[in-house]
Amino acid sequence: MTAQPDMQTGAVAPAFFAPVITGQTEAGSDLILVCEHAANAFPAPWGDLGLTAEQQQAHIAWDPGALGLMQALAARLGATSVAATVSRLIYDCNRAPDMPGAMPTKSEVHEVPGNAVITPTQRAARAAAIYVPFHDALHGLIAERIALGRRPVLVTIHSFTPVYFGQKRAVEFGVIHDADDRLARAILAGAEATSGLACGLNAPYSAADDVTHTLRLHATPYGLANAMLEIRNDLIASPEAEQAMADRLAPVIAAALTDLKKEG
Repeated sequence: MTAQPDMQTGAVAPAFFAPVITGQTEAGSDLILVCEHAANAFPAPWGDLGLTAEQQQAHIAWDPGALGLMQALAARLGATSVAATVSRLIYDCNRAPDMPGAMPTKSEVHEVPGNAVITPTQRAARAAAIYVPFHDALHGLIAERIALGRRPVLVTIHSFTPVYFGQKRAVEFGVIHDADDRLARAILAGAEATSGLACGLNAPYSAADDVTHTLRLHATPYGLANAMLEIRNDLIASPEAEQAMADRLAPVIAAALTDLKKEG
């Protein structure tokens, strides 16, 4: 961390909350994994946003298990990974600054007091501190590969709750696409055939729910293959479970990438 926040205005030098990038070798993998909801950190100057300790640990604050799963997949697939370092309740890196969900006032049934009244200046400060460095870093990884004549692939990793607004979710593994469905459908077909998971396309969310911002921003403009993966969080609730899920999904993703290359 190279800068300190201004406690009065909330302004922070963009490098302060830069994402964590791993697996970035000199050659660089063409597969880039992204976890926008990797952390449940509530740093100054924003603090706990008026949330209880229990709420800060709950799914509303982050995607439990998603970071560990992404890291396990990256190790198996030789991928580069990008992880956010701040709770999505302070800033959701899968939302543009002008989207209400970027700094939500409510998540499911939980009010977020610290987001109830945010001035335009404070919103801009959060975006500059968290959103901008996250997406600048991701853009840089993609741009350097494209400059070398390569075609990177973008896959975002998320987890979801078994119960949402009191309703049980039957799906265990969801694959979501935006305009380009090539990779999503290839991963889904492989998962249905080999993973033993209850799979769904565009479930439990779809692009209509505004969950594909990262894909739209970094993959769609360049015609890059991309997909968003959602894993039910009770299936990745421990380090051992994260590793086991990676064992299931890594071959599926690898096979889908191979199929895409064959298609050209």
